[in-house]
This record gives sequence, C-alpha cells and structure tokens, in this order.
Amino acid sequence: MKTLDDLLNEGEGVQGRTVLVRSDLNVPLDDDRNITDDGRIRASVPTIQALSGAGAQVVVTAHLGRPKNGPEDRFSLAPAAQRLGELLGAPVRLVELGKPLPSMAAGDVVMLENIRFDARETAKDDAERAAFADELVSLVGDDAAFVSDGFGVVHRKQASVYDVAQRLDPYAGGLVLSEVEVLRTLVGEPQRPYAVVLGGSKVSDKLAVIEALLPTVDTLLVGGGMCFTFLAAQGHGVGSSLLEADQVETCRTLLESGKIVLPTDVVVADAFAADANTRTVPVTGISDGWLGLDIGPDSVAAFAARIGEAKTVFWNGPMGVFELAPFAEGTRGVAQAIADVTAGGAFSVVGGGDSAAAVRALGIAEDGFSHISTGGGASLEFLEGATLPGVAVLEGDA
Repeated sequence: MKTLDDLLNEGEGVQGRTVLVRSDLNVPLDDDRNITDDGRIRASVPTIQALSGAGAQVVVTAHLGRPKNGPEDRFSLAPAAQRLGELLGAPVRLVELGKPLPSMAAGDVVMLENIRFDARETAKDDAERAAFADELVSLVGDDAAFVSDGFGVVHRKQASVYDVAQRLDPYAGGLVLSEVEVLRTLVGEPQRPYAVVLGGSKVSDKLAVIEALLPTVDTLLVGGGMCFTFLAAQGHGVGSSLLEADQVETCRTLLESGKIVLPTDVVVADAFAADANTRTVPVTGISDGWLGLDIGPDSVAAFAARIGEAKTVFWNGPMGVFELAPFAEGTRGVAQAIADVTAGGAFSVVGGGDSAAAVRALGIAEDGFSHISTGGGASLEFLEGATLPGVAVLEGDA
C-alpha cells in the first residue's frame, strides 16, 4: 500500500493540494460534553500535522457515536474539533455536511461534521454508499488525495473509509500503517512465550478471536465478565455474575486446549455499584445474589507470573469494572505486569477500546507498552484473520 511518506514525497508534494483524511475521533464525552479521554485525537495529530506542515489543505472526516436520526447535538464533533485545534496550535473549523468548504489556505485544517449524520455512510446498500462517496469527492475535488488514518474503522465497509478510497488516490496514514505492521508481527512469528490476556463482558464477543488465537498462543489468560461463563463450564456456581448460558458448552470445549488460565478468586458485590458491599472469595464460593465484578488478588498474582514469563503479550479487555474504584485492581495489576515485562524487553500490544482507556484512567504510563492500539474491534478482527475492508482497499484488493 502507498503511505503518507509516499504522498509527501511524490512530485511537488502536497503544497496547495487538498487532502481528505479519515481519522478516528470517536472519543468518550461526559454529560457536559467534555472529552474524558482524548487518546484517539492525540493519535490523529501526527498525520494531520505532517500534511498541514507540508502545505496541504486538510479536510478531516470522522464520526462520533451512533446517531440514528440525522444530526444530533449530542453527537456533534465540535468538542473534537476544538481539542484537535488545541493540539495543532491552530483553529480547526467545523463544516456542516452538505455545505461547501470554506476558503482554505495552504496548511489549513477543517473538519466535516459527524460523517454518520448522513445515513448513507453506514448503508449496507453499495449504491447508497457510493452516492455519498461521490458527494465527498465532489466536495474536495477529483484531484484530491485520500489518507486513511482511522484504524478504529478500517474493519467497516463505510463510505468515508472504503468507497472514497476507490475514487481518490489512496494512502495509508502513519497511524494505520503502524497499527497494521504491529498486528502483522503478532500473526506472523511472535517471540515466545506468547501470552494473550482477554477480558470484557461476553465470551460471544471474543469467541472468534479465541478460536483463532488458541492454536498460536502459549497462554490465554481470561478475566472480566466473560470469565464467569468459563467458570460455569468448569462446574462452578457464579451467583448473579454475567453468564452466557448458550456459550457454556463452547467454553467447555475451548478449555480442552489446556492453554486457558482462569481466575481462582474474584471480587464479588451485592450490587453493581461503587458503594456496594464487597468481598473477595474463591471461585468455588460465589454465593447466590452476589456478582463477580473483578478478578481477585491471587488471580492477579498468578496472571502476573504468567505475563512475566512472556516475550510477547497482547491484551484486550479489562479484568473487571475498572470504572468503579472497588473493582479496578485486577485491571491495574494486569496492566502493570504487562508494563513491567515490557520494561524487561518483551513486546506488548494493548488492543485498544476499554483496555487503552483503562491504561489512561488508571494512571499507568502509556510509554510502558510497546504499542497501544486505537482500534479494539479492528485489532480483534485482524487477529481473527478477517479481511478488513479499509485495509484491503488501500492494498488494491477491494
């Protein structure tokens, strides 16, 4: 695939040329629409800055949330545009969809309003997506370049990710390129022992990646809400903990690999709340009416020991409800163990999503990991061996 460096070094470069950039600015907001984690915006800066600094007229497209009925104030990209401007040191104007671009000078950056305000962006109908892509191209001109830099959306066949890349000269931004190179290391020949840590709520969300990884990993550590379906498969009662009864038999089969390591103790509570009554119990002692919300200290120590032996670690999904203080220590302990083994020379990848958010929320230094992905879903689908439309189109395979 052609890269950002190729674009910057071709001919006379990008001076005065319009470049359409697909970024991933889907950041979490609080009730007052303040950004609570700007990691994705910060990750988008190097590519945008490189283009702007080289004299391009940069038009950024991105989405926020899942608007259903056209424009909604709560899904406006205004906070992202403001934060991006702060990081770039220059204002980023927000342009309504369907409106012409403002007059732009070399180096200017504008952002289109939430691309998903137009339902054709995510349409399953190829013709609808194509029509929207045509409108985006007409906005920037047929001679514009397209830079795909939103790794968190490359697993989606959407107009601003896939169809536009078939109409404009496409390039991989620095973020997408680095993400793909890192993940190819994991599916190639990773240094061993290779340990994978999976958490999150549901086994069903991770089933495909578990099945894909089990033949290639040395150890698969399972925490989070999904561990209780595995514990049920071992015959343990799980009280009121999250349980996918229809996945119990599948988990029982997966456990036959001998590579899956489960918690031996958990932190349980009588309610899903920060002020609930809590206690730490062995996995054999979860009482009816109590629900597991974190792995316990013995499990953290056992997981850390396994991680400490690894030369390669991939982590996706928290070990508990880290957003609530009583249930954050499992995720903190595992994250710190990964940072420690990285300091000792191991290669570590944090698979985006809640895992990346947890690193920042828990105050663990981001440079303690070899790579923190910006796309949880995209990372998992890559490891599953799925074709990512937004990558395939850059490689000319669409």
